[in-house]
Amino acid sequence: MIITGMEEYESVCKNALVEWYNAHRETKITLENIFVVWACKTLQNYKALLSTTVSGDGIYAEYTYNGDKQELYEDVYGKLTNRRITQQ
Repeated sequence: MIITGMEEYESVCKNALVEWYNAHRETKITLENIFVVWACKTLQNYKALLSTTVSGDGIYAEYTYNGDKQELYEDVYGKLTNRRITQQ
């Protein structure tokens, strides 16, 4: 896989997350349900953090492109907890 720019990279990441989501979750989504939280390019490498518009799913995905090896890595996380902590 050769990435030629940020727009292409974000598109590849969005498609990858749709593919993962539809293979692992009961609810099916499309590209319209994906948004980029943050993305950057440093030298020949790219990184992007993505999420979904699906209420309550807690999915957060990280994509890293290694330009030297021309490989894309995917890490998908789910929210485990959300609690308020007060002073004690």
